[in-house]
Amino acid sequence: MKLLKAGPSPFVRKVLVTLHETGLIDEVEMVSVAASPLSPDPALISANPVGKIPALVRDNGPTLYDSRVICRFLDDKAQAGLYPSSRLWDTLTLEATADGIMDAAVLIIYEERFRPVEKVSMEWIEGQWSKVSRALDAVNTRWMSHLLAPVDMGQIAMASALGYLDFRHEARSWRTGRAALAEWYATFSQRASMTGTEPEG
Repeated sequence: MKLLKAGPSPFVRKVLVTLHETGLIDEVEMVSVAASPLSPDPALISANPVGKIPALVRDNGPTLYDSRVICRFLDDKAQAGLYPSSRLWDTLTLEATADGIMDAAVLIIYEERFRPVEKVSMEWIEGQWSKVSRALDAVNTRWMSHLLAPVDMGQIAMASALGYLDFRHEARSWRTGRAALAEWYATFSQRASMTGTEPEG
């Protein structure tokens, strides 16, 4: 299998952490591609027509894309139990919440990086950050018991999202007023799967 990836994408990191947690990391070749929303790599487009990363090229079968699809596939392949049936819907909802944080955080970077300076909308940027902030507040108040349960995909996704906030939005100080979530992340981020996938550049 080949994983098409680019830069410090939190969605790619989520897949990489999953590969470590499932023990499948050595079965996947890493392929770096350009994933600019304005001019994506032809190799990426041929694998995923919408030109987004990550994409998992399988030895048999069509390429899988969207991190949730890829992670579900990897968990099934390894029988790792990252989507436990006893709390499946909670796990999926927490994963979706984390992905929503990632989406908004990445869109802020796109707004700043790909739009002409005179057209950048601070109102739109703050609207995206409001999504992040509301989601973090909800996790800090409603989801801590789930985060403290045995490791599942909701936790992996949330840790990947928080790591991206540290990497790209450190000045926003997401930990302020969210002591429980900050404490959980301080512990979870020390897992080998996390320390081995820290973003660079």
